[in-house]
Amino acid sequence: MDLSIGELLKTILIGVVEGLTEWLPISSTGHMILVDEFVKLNVSKQFMDMFLIVIQLGAILAVVVLNFEKLNPFSPWKTKLQKRNTLTLWFKVIIACIPAAAVGIPLNDWMEENLMTTPVVAAMLILYGVLFIIVEYFNRYRIPRFNSVDFIDFKTALIIGVFQVLALVPGTSRSGATILGGILFGASRVAATEFTFFLAIPVMFGASLIKIMKFGLDWSGSELTILAVGMITAFVVSILSIKFLLMYIKKNDFTAFGWYRIVLGLIVLGYLFFIGDPILNG
Repeated sequence: MDLSIGELLKTILIGVVEGLTEWLPISSTGHMILVDEFVKLNVSKQFMDMFLIVIQLGAILAVVVLNFEKLNPFSPWKTKLQKRNTLTLWFKVIIACIPAAAVGIPLNDWMEENLMTTPVVAAMLILYGVLFIIVEYFNRYRIPRFNSVDFIDFKTALIIGVFQVLALVPGTSRSGATILGGILFGASRVAATEFTFFLAIPVMFGASLIKIMKFGLDWSGSELTILAVGMITAFVVSILSIKFLLMYIKKNDFTAFGWYRIVLGLIVLGYLFFIGDPILNG
């Protein structure tokens, strides 16, 4: 295919949406599915299915760059204790990944065929928006047990990993589900959010590898360009998004994100109703 300026602009728009929504608890996959309803790239369905997942690598690289020293257990600037703490953090992340891998890998194809729909996204946006508001209301005066990601224990890490399984349903938000799990089981908002960032690294690398293997390595120059532009855009926007979120939650809770999810979900359901979506209209 010929790669036009219009296609590049649409790719940049998708990258911006990915970079903004990957880290905010509002569901990046859900937003990408919604964007795909209105912004159509001139590519095959097989490539688009792969692109919407692999573009997340750009967002993941932003976490790695921003936290490289903290995540690097072999840094010459660290003491032996600091290196051991970093390795321990990675073990916690790996343990937290086990539930999602155990459920997601065997059910991946089924979920893509049955759950990757706009009505499902809208319903999950609303449901978890309500849950965010409820959790924040009942945790207003709670004193967290873990004020730093380093203090999260292995048991809590595994529990957060179980919450990540919920995010296999599009529209749930991986970051949203794991942040909720972290807050409910004693982590501060900052600690839960940072652990969510680190948890995304192996999860997204694994999901991207599976998608690339399914798609194959026979790429056209246009497809490579689209993927590169999307990933670079997602990387740059993610840097800003991560910094904003960490600054925001130091003085605010997640209630505003809950209301955003509810409003967006209702708008999507209204749109589907008025255009005559067969699922909503029988």
